[in-house]
Amino acid sequence: MEPLVRAKKITKAFPGTLALNEVDFELLPGEIHALVGENGAGKSTLMHIMAGVYSADRGELVVEGRPVTLKDTNHAQQLGISTVFQELALSTNMNVAENVFTNSQPVNGRGMIRFEELYRATEEALKPFGIKINPRAPLRRYTVAVQQIVEIARAIQRQAKVLILDEPTSAIGERETGQLMKALRMLRDQGVGIIYVSHKLDEVFALADRITVLKDGQRVGTVPTAETSQEAVVRMMVGRELDQMFPPRNGGPEETVLEVRNLSGHGYSNVSLKASSGKVLGLFGLTGAGRTELARGIFGIEPSASGEIVIRGRRVRMTTPRQAMKEGLAYIPEDRKEDGLFLEMSLQENVAVACLKALSGLIFLNPSKLEALAREAIAKLRIKSKGTMQHVSRLSGGNQQKVLFAKWLARNPAVLIADEPTRGVDVGAKAEIHSLLRDLANQGAAVVMISSELPEVLGMSDRVAVMRGGRLVATFDCQAATEENVAACALGTINVEATTGEGIINA
Repeated sequence: MEPLVRAKKITKAFPGTLALNEVDFELLPGEIHALVGENGAGKSTLMHIMAGVYSADRGELVVEGRPVTLKDTNHAQQLGISTVFQELALSTNMNVAENVFTNSQPVNGRGMIRFEELYRATEEALKPFGIKINPRAPLRRYTVAVQQIVEIARAIQRQAKVLILDEPTSAIGERETGQLMKALRMLRDQGVGIIYVSHKLDEVFALADRITVLKDGQRVGTVPTAETSQEAVVRMMVGRELDQMFPPRNGGPEETVLEVRNLSGHGYSNVSLKASSGKVLGLFGLTGAGRTELARGIFGIEPSASGEIVIRGRRVRMTTPRQAMKEGLAYIPEDRKEDGLFLEMSLQENVAVACLKALSGLIFLNPSKLEALAREAIAKLRIKSKGTMQHVSRLSGGNQQKVLFAKWLARNPAVLIADEPTRGVDVGAKAEIHSLLRDLANQGAAVVMISSELPEVLGMSDRVAVMRGGRLVATFDCQAATEENVAACALGTINVEATTGEGIINA
């Protein structure tokens, strides 16, 4: 069978980095081929070469048996290669339909857009994902998760022969992920070849026909999914065993540090929960459940409309992030590049930005303190960089996330709210971030971890709170927080009865 795309001995170097070294890869018609590896392994570079973003320094790219030199992404699309990048390429000021059918809107004989037909086609394109989105609404009204689905729908409607997906579920919940997998299997059965780049091995093993592993810019191997295991793939990726993805819980005493009482705001209503020192509170829910909105309300980004926030027994009114920081709160946002980091500033500047006062002299910032703080962060968090002055935009996703953690850890927060803290990072970095969160709890902080990955929530949390439709519907201790119980509450498929002790604590 002739491959749809074949990369032969592809080599690509950037200043100071050999990103790919004679890498081979092929994609067959009607195949889902997963591309996995740690951050910095070369996955994105190979994907960008096949998408027409980069040109290879050496090697050959063959599309349907013909050697090609892709000029750009438009050229790749003309050859039937469509790509959904992790960094969304959407216009949020345009409506949903205009984003799904960018440059391909139905027009009449005079070249005018037939809007009613456009809206119907958009509804049809989004139907496989099982969510209702108003095609006439501006895209900015919707969450990152919904925008991710719109981006994928746009790629699918182009009727590509090759579909490249870079971390397609990084911003969507389990229900949307299931719908996406169903849609991708349907496309595979129609003969479309799909390259699936992901750090989520559960998804890879549920979906892919073959898996190619990259490490340090080289291909370690390609294996049929049915003939390998997650453990074997992890060994190929990181060169070591990851015996414990989730660190042990702390069984010591706890003290309530943060309490919210009947808190209501944009996207959430009447929420009451507690976060305790030395513990990790996991916050789970499907897309649109209100988890991120609640976190932003607690941190003062979008202040709550009613209810109470209590810090160590003292009522406070969080109206700005500055006030939240003074109260000892820190917040890791779900979108690190948009909301968390200054990408074109240095690692040193990003680490220092949340504690400038402590690093200042009488008037100016103290250069030696800045350097020392950055070097301490690099050593403590094992950040892979070329030095403290490297621009954060040039770091891998996992290392960018570590810089974001370093920024807030420098303040020694009493409460850390981490929204999707391991999104878009590899399995090795994921384990390190889990350890960071647990170490912070062990040092006496209260950690609130929001995650769309149920195994992560169950593996990390001392207590699990579940939201649905903007409301808190259940809270479990770690013994009662089974996958079935938590998922059922998130989906609303069981009646929750309030109990005390080990079962559901709140309903």
